[in-house]
Amino acid sequence: MGGGDKPLLPLAGRPLLAHVIERLRPQVGALAVNANGDATRFAPFGLEVVADDAADFAGPLAGILAAMSWAKRLHPSAAAVLTVPADTPFLPRDLATRLKAAGAPALARSGGRIHPVVGLWPLRLRDDLQRALRAEGVRKVEDWTARLDPVLVDFETGAIDPFFNINTPEDLVRAEALL
Repeated sequence: MGGGDKPLLPLAGRPLLAHVIERLRPQVGALAVNANGDATRFAPFGLEVVADDAADFAGPLAGILAAMSWAKRLHPSAAAVLTVPADTPFLPRDLATRLKAAGAPALARSGGRIHPVVGLWPLRLRDDLQRALRAEGVRKVEDWTARLDPVLVDFETGAIDPFFNINTPEDLVRAEALL
């Protein structure tokens, strides 16, 4: 995508992240964005910016761990955290409800494809994830979730897959047309 923060790219006149927030805000009690580096770039969204717990934990698993730590700190009685990528503007409006109804851990699936970052994660798994990252060197979400036996929740794909993510300039053009 040419570098920079993909969630800040414009889509239909608003940053991509604004579309994700619009879809999620009614579904959850609190929102945060997982990002490393200068947090002020996300200030216009009014969300807490949660950095990875350690610099060497590259990738989505580190983000899931950071989200779990944030949720535990913010709401000690919380049972789970929902994670989604910040480049998925068409998230289902019933995502949280359906994942929660399935039981955690739960992952979204559409068109036969599992979306490993779109998940509801019980906070009781935080220590296991931290151990997997630090002691075992696990880096892929799929490698960690394989031992969890998560519930897979199927979502219909209509004109567009609700988990369509923007990875290329062409994807951005397609998303603009779909909006």
